[in-house]
Amino acid sequence: MKFCLAITACAGLLQGCVGSESSFGFRLPDGNKEEGRRAFESLQCNACHDVRGVETPAEIAAESRVTLGRDVSRVKTYGELVTAIINPSHKLAPGYRKEDVSANGESLMAYANLNRVLTVQELIDIVAYLQPLYEVTPPQYDPYTFVY
Repeated sequence: MKFCLAITACAGLLQGCVGSESSFGFRLPDGNKEEGRRAFESLQCNACHDVRGVETPAEIAAESRVTLGRDVSRVKTYGELVTAIINPSHKLAPGYRKEDVSANGESLMAYANLNRVLTVQELIDIVAYLQPLYEVTPPQYDPYTFVY
């Protein structure tokens, strides 16, 4: 009987966490920023991504690079950053031409098959490395040009 109650309680809790209407989201353990930087480089993420404040080695060049850790107009949530890494086609990088960041509707990052080699610890550490690099700047709003 206790086992059935425990299963029912766990199922209820999980349903609240994973439901599409859940406002709680999720949180992985804290990562190590330095290990995240190392994983970012060893997985060759810097072949296509620039990181604000980090110089890209000259031998690594790509036609179109997506900049990470830039000024954004709203907070990039933890969940959005994790999703962008494990499911990059979910939402393509704004501000870039689609042909520069995707092919056949899929993110170019999806073709790297990162999910086949990325460990959970590397994901946790890369998020710890990247998240503090984003700076929220309020969008420009001019009340005199607002149109209803």
